[in-house]
Amino acid sequence: MKNVKGLSRIDANILDELQRDGRITYAELARRVGLTTSPCMERVKRMERDGIIRGYTALLDSEYLHSNLIVFVQVRLVRMSQDIFAEFAEAATALDEVQECFLVSGSFDYLIKARVADMDEYRKFLGNTLLSLTGVQESTSLVVMEQVKDTTHLAVRRA
Repeated sequence: MKNVKGLSRIDANILDELQRDGRITYAELARRVGLTTSPCMERVKRMERDGIIRGYTALLDSEYLHSNLIVFVQVRLVRMSQDIFAEFAEAATALDEVQECFLVSGSFDYLIKARVADMDEYRKFLGNTLLSLTGVQESTSLVVMEQVKDTTHLAVRRA
């Protein structure tokens, strides 16, 4: 875990504002956090260098792109060798349909969040792709009926 003790109130406010609008101008960002433009820009550049800000991205409309079915897949692996975990993780992260992949504790090994167009596409993805990955013993699918909250926002803890 990286140390965030050095994160000032102003840095935290900058991070909150950038999460709301990553395309905000430095002048507007500075105004919102109570700085002039140059010191604000220096703080942003420092947080980028330090890896606190990892990048900027566009949020896309999943319905427009025909990827509005979300499925969580619990995957249990056959424990043939310790390498099976690394092999599975590498293969799963290479799949375009997989948005997130977590190694978890409990009764299964991985939890995958996948997005596809519909149930027919998911059936093909599961049967032809996911279950054919090395080491997969079994899976359980949880189909999302309604998305209640969708955010990329992280809570910023202040010093």
